[in-house]
Amino acid sequence: MVNQQANSTKDIGFTHEDFAALLDKYDYHFSPGDIVAGTVFSMEPRGALIDIGAKTAAYIPIQEMSINRVDNPTEVLQADETREFFILTDENEDGQLTLSIRRIEYMRAWERVRQLQQEDATVRSNVFATNRGGALVRIEGLRGFIPGSHISAREAKEDLVGEDLPLKFLEVDEERNRLVLSHRRALVERKMNGLEVGQVVKGSVRGIKPYGAFIDIGGVSGLLHISEISHDHIDTPHSVFGVNDELKVMIIDLDAERGRISLSTKQLEPEPGDMLKNREIVFEKAEEMAEKYRQKLLAEAEGITLEEAAEAIPSAVEEPVVEEAVETTTTEAVETPAEETEGVLETATEVAEDIVESSTEAVEGAV
Repeated sequence: MVNQQANSTKDIGFTHEDFAALLDKYDYHFSPGDIVAGTVFSMEPRGALIDIGAKTAAYIPIQEMSINRVDNPTEVLQADETREFFILTDENEDGQLTLSIRRIEYMRAWERVRQLQQEDATVRSNVFATNRGGALVRIEGLRGFIPGSHISAREAKEDLVGEDLPLKFLEVDEERNRLVLSHRRALVERKMNGLEVGQVVKGSVRGIKPYGAFIDIGGVSGLLHISEISHDHIDTPHSVFGVNDELKVMIIDLDAERGRISLSTKQLEPEPGDMLKNREIVFEKAEEMAEKYRQKLLAEAEGITLEEAAEAIPSAVEEPVVEEAVETTTTEAVETPAEETEGVLETATEVAEDIVESSTEAVEGAV
């Protein structure tokens, strides 16, 4: 009987020490920064225990469950659910790892916004707060900042909370945790789709500065620089225009990237100085002068004579494309909510600065 028991023990040949050594041999090495698969097997009041194949169950605290606020673990995880987890810290004194879902969402959100910026996409987001420098929104779960100079709305900045705004990306910098956006650029780009260089449009003077006048052309603000008002010298735009004056202006430049429209009445003057001496003749012959301007541009681009350029461009009288474009722009202005179209361009060419750099302090305080 004793021999049989001895033989039975001898046949097993596998001790507790052998089993522990086998576990060590096949145990995976987990390091902070790794992304691993894990299964939820125990829900805790402020977290959850996750089986990732380690000797000890890993733990994910509630604050690491999402990029957004979570009040209860069951909002994100369910028992027996299997998903990816980010290893946040190394093992503690009990051999337990700390996990995160938030870090995975965070990395993928930055990857997504970088892609959207590369595509020059327009996104929409709800304003959840404002501060002295601008407004705060969330894009893909990340906190974004809109500088005050890039907010285009009639109402006070504080009243924007809860508003859903179209936005363009100005800066995406994961390392500095800076996500800066522009409401103004999004509006201007949308309006620019119906505009072109050499087009004559109707507008009204919305503001006058020492360097020029801001003209509202169907909901979009363009700059009529002092140098583009007349061939004659002008000391100040205030001597030529008053707020709410109705004008005909010609578009001479469209900069969608910066959200700027440059205008001219000088190029519409039949004779130098007519904007100062006889403004009505300028407006009367605006389309005719604009056609000559387009012919000049074509001649310069193609290296041909003005006569050849004139033959290549249809007469404004025979085909009033410009007038149709003006009517379209005006119609869009009526259909566009006023709060989205006020104050689209608040900077002039010679005084404009890099908005992102100028708003550094405000951004760093908000983001």
